[in-house]
Formats: sequence, structure tokens, C-alpha cells
Amino acid sequence: MKKNDTITCEILVTSDLHGHIQPVDYRTREVHHQGLAQIATLIHRERLHTPELLLIDNGDLIQGTPLAYYSSTQGKENRHPAISVLNELRYDAAVFGNHEFNFGMDVLGQAVQDSNFPWLSAGITNRDTGEPAFGKPYIVKWIDQKIKVVILGVTTHYIPHWENALHLEGLEFHDALESVKRWCADIRTSEQPDLLVVSYHGGFERDLLTGEPTERLTGENQGYAMCMEIEGLDVLITGHQHRSITSEINGVTVLQPGFNGQALGKITATFTEENGKWKLRDKQAELLSVDSTIAVDERIIELTRAVEAETQVWLDYTVGQVQGDLSIANAAECRLADHPFIEFMNKVQMEAAGVDISTAPLLRNECRGFDQTITRRDILANFIYPNTLTVLRLKGSDIRQALEQTANYFQLDENGQLEINPTYIEPKPQHYNYDMWEGIEYILDIARPVGERVTLLNYHGKPLDNDGEYDIVMNNYRAVGGGDYEMYLGKPVIKEILIDISEIVTHYIEQKGHIEATCDGNWRVIVGTGE
Repeated sequence: MKKNDTITCEILVTSDLHGHIQPVDYRTREVHHQGLAQIATLIHRERLHTPELLLIDNGDLIQGTPLAYYSSTQGKENRHPAISVLNELRYDAAVFGNHEFNFGMDVLGQAVQDSNFPWLSAGITNRDTGEPAFGKPYIVKWIDQKIKVVILGVTTHYIPHWENALHLEGLEFHDALESVKRWCADIRTSEQPDLLVVSYHGGFERDLLTGEPTERLTGENQGYAMCMEIEGLDVLITGHQHRSITSEINGVTVLQPGFNGQALGKITATFTEENGKWKLRDKQAELLSVDSTIAVDERIIELTRAVEAETQVWLDYTVGQVQGDLSIANAAECRLADHPFIEFMNKVQMEAAGVDISTAPLLRNECRGFDQTITRRDILANFIYPNTLTVLRLKGSDIRQALEQTANYFQLDENGQLEINPTYIEPKPQHYNYDMWEGIEYILDIARPVGERVTLLNYHGKPLDNDGEYDIVMNNYRAVGGGDYEMYLGKPVIKEILIDISEIVTHYIEQKGHIEATCDGNWRVIVGTGE
């Protein structure tokens, strides 16, 4: 937008939408103010005064809600509704997130093909050719035919540590920081942009003010390093961590617009003309929040009405019944001692894998277990990620190390009371990295020093043999070391069950018709001699 001798460039950003379109809570059917139908209203408002704005999605688009799951499995012959909405809103580009790969390359390839915009990622290449796997990883846009804007997309290269290898066949994932350095150098030379923007599906590994590490520096998040080390970078769009950030680091304007469509990110860059040349004079980031005052865009509602209705019918299908109580009243209490729902999860995994030891997490604090009647809605509300199962052969010493890692979830406050380790809450909740086991008996004493908290560890009533070998079933994310479970890396894979865990659970319940709530109390967390 031009005003006298000033041109303003506006970039709108969504990230980590996770399939949220209509403002609905799929567990309860209640209105939940978030998602693309309300974000669309904000986009239209901005376009009223800035018709030449740029619109970018920063990844994790096609996975996350039951609608997204249904569309990627039962209804995958049709265009994914999230793609339909982005097409309708005239997005300029999208960046691949890690969850884009959850349903395999066929589903992802179809989503890319159905998109009226390019998908970007500088660090993902074709294994055979070494070329960018999805085409040129940046776009060039002109504002008022005078300001040249380049937006480079890049994705966290940590994806192979989490994702099913079959979903990544033919792809190579290169260090995101090094990829951006190389591409930005080429862009500065070949394109000579007035505004250089990197849209990175990754977050910040350090405190934005102090530069102190906020997590183990694995390479999953490299946003701070990008701001400090990449020459000529003007704006860094981030995501992945589900944070709400508007800030500046080393002269780089940074933005992260939360998750699930809770806010629309907005970057405004102002240029002034001096001696016939346009100079960048000001940059700022802000978040436009979604709340009850933001109306839904009826065009988006209508565009997704049919698949939404199909999804709701599919979700209401009754799968089975419960004898006893498999509900979760309090997620925190669920992590202090064996619970019927956790035992149920592990029993399903053990039966599917044919082993007698299993480990599983409660994926989020909003999980409520099952009421007396179980529907598909209930299953997908508790098993929100399309994980599969892996059986690893571990030594007893590996199991002990894994339990010590799990025990890191807790610490003691200044009064000696149990609390959650802040690293599992900020900058992103990671309750899914606390595992609970079946098939062994154990006690974790949080009063003891870190690394020495396993005070009881038995198998079939006898102490676990540190040198013995045991076959353990777990989700595929954990089996490749996800959540800092490095003791699993390189361990023999005995079996892979390449079926979505939610489908395994559904089949288990359908076969039995009625499932019984049981709890053998095989584990607990204590503080010293108290419980």
C-alpha cells in the first residue's frame, strides 16, 4: 500500500492450524473460538485496506482435528478441506510442518497437487537428485510494483527422529539453519530483495532476551541462531512450539502466531523513498486474536459444511461399552499412580504386539478417557496423533534409564511438594513425554537425586535383570528417541505395526464389544517415605 512517499508491506501468517476450520470442540460439540472460519474474517478485514498483502501458512495444516483425520483417511479421495479453505482465501504459499507427513506421501502429495499455491521447504531434498523435493523453496512478490519481497520456507530437520520412515521415503532432511544460510546468500545475490523473510516451521531454542538455552540443543528449533547468524534477514516467521510471540532479535522482527487458529499473525514493513530508492524504515509484528467478537466467514462454513457433517456422523458411531470406570477426572493424578485408562492403553498395545511389556503416555491434559459408551469421537479425543506401534528389544538397564527420563517430569518445589518440571510446560506443553508402563512393577521417588529415582523395578515379581533382554511395545515417536529418550536409539526393532493407534484401539473395542476397567497398581510416584 502506497501513501505519498511511503509504501507499506503487510504479511499475514497462520501456523499450526492443525486442521481447525469451524469453531467447534469435537469432543463436546461446543463452540470454541478458533480456526480458519474466524481467521478468514480477520484476513478479509485486512484486505479491505491492504489489497496487496501477502498470506502465508507456516505448517502443520492437514493434521490435528477429527475433521482432518477423517479427510486424510476415510475421505481422502476428496480435496482436504484445509486446502480448499486456503485456496479460497488466496494464500500465497505454505511451508511444510512435521505433521504434514503423518499420513504418508500419497496424502501429502495429493494436498500439494490440490493447492493453488506453492509449498516451500529449503531443507527437504530428493534423495536421488539432491534437488529441492517440492520445487523452488521461495517465492518472489512485488508490492506496488516497487518493493521486492522474497519469502523462503524451511522446515525443522528433526522430522526423521519422529516420523514413520515409510512416510519419508525418497526424502533427505538437511540442517535447517545451514539450509537457510545457503539459500539466503543465494537470494541476496540473485534476487536482491528489499525485504527478506524466512518462514520456518520450527521455534526458538534459546530465551529471546538472554540467549540462554531453553532446551537441549538438538537442532529441532534453531530460530534464535537464525536471527543471530543469517546475514540480511529482515523477518523470521516461526511456529512448531505453539507459542504467541512478537519480538525482535538482533534487528530481526520475529513472529509466532500460536496454534489452532487462535490468532492471525501480522507483519508490517514500511519503506520510504530516498533519492529514487526505497529503504526499509520500520518493521513490527502483532497478533490479531480470535474471540467471540470475531464472526465466522459464512463462505468458509459453507465450503466445509458437507465434510463437517460427514465427520460428525462418523464420529458418533458407537464402538463399544465399558464395564467399570475408564474416565479420567484429573490428568495430573493419572500420572501419579497406575490408572485404569492407562492400563487399558497398554493392554491394547501389548495384545496388538504380542508382548508383555508396554509403555504409553497420556497425550494431553484434556484427555478424559471413556464414559460407559465409547464412540469414535471418544477414541480420537484421547489418541490425537496418528502414531503407530514399534516393538524394541531393550536391556534392563535401558528400561531403568527410560524410567529415570520419565521421572524428570517431576520436581519438588521450595516446600518439598511435588510439581511438574517447567521444561515440560514451557515453551510448549510436553505432557506426552511422560510415559507409564505395564508389565513391570516400579516406584519413582522424586525426593531422590535426578538419575537415582527408580527405587523399585521388578518383572514378574523379581528384580529386573540389567543385562537381560526384553521386548517392549511403544509408539513410533518414542521408539526413535522422541522426547529425549536417547536410550532407545539404535536398539533392535523386532516388529512394526504400521496401523494408526486409534484404529488399533477401535478394532480392539469392536472385537470385544464390552471392555472391563482394571487396574493392578503396578507403579506409583512417591516423595520420600510418603506417598
